[in-house]
Amino acid sequence: MKIIKPSARIVSSVDGDEILKRIEEYGRVCYKSEDRITEDSAKRFVENLIKRGHESVLEHISVTVKFVCDRGVSHEIVRHRLASYSQESTRFCNYSQDKFDGELTFILPPWIPESEAQLILRGELPLCKYQHAIAPNSFELHDQLIDKLPTSYGWYVAMLCTEAAYKLSIADAGWTPEQARAVLPNSLKTELIMTANLREWRHFFKLRTSNAAHPQMRELTVPLLGEFKEKIPVVFDDIKVEE
Repeated sequence: MKIIKPSARIVSSVDGDEILKRIEEYGRVCYKSEDRITEDSAKRFVENLIKRGHESVLEHISVTVKFVCDRGVSHEIVRHRLASYSQESTRFCNYSQDKFDGELTFILPPWIPESEAQLILRGELPLCKYQHAIAPNSFELHDQLIDKLPTSYGWYVAMLCTEAAYKLSIADAGWTPEQARAVLPNSLKTELIMTANLREWRHFFKLRTSNAAHPQMRELTVPLLGEFKEKIPVVFDDIKVEE
């Protein structure tokens, strides 16, 4: 079993200055003001487009991002319909094979305390210390010992059980990967490629960086918005992240 943290990054080639010039070139067709294009006019033109709400021009430029996240978060991401997606398939990926090192990979939830998170990431959560708290052949905890367990213990054991059930389903029951995936949880790692135009990315970030978004979504989108702002001037500057 592997435990990793999520990530998101722009994978397409992005030249922010060139993007602004292209947006200006396309947008000025609407006003037939191409004669007003200068070496440094793009920034102000794009700022004015966004202020006026003339965002349809932004749809001419697309950016591709690779997400490494859990399945629950991916289900929310693909709800954005004005985008193209390619996602790791649990139907066709057999995680018991050598190419996956014969194990499942799970995403560490951000609400697990950092001290325990580091133990989990290093594979050092002291399970053996608590083995006496588990009844034989089950994972039922004795009530008097629950308070002594790490807060992440239940999640960690659930992932261990999931991996065991998945492998047994394939190796012993002869299930195919698309059948065995019935036991896989939201915490399973998935890789997702998303391509969307700049207008849709603006909509995406307005929804997915707000305080109302799921904590695991914000864990991805807040840093990703920072990368968009760094690489593409102006277009995302008005989107503020709530504390």
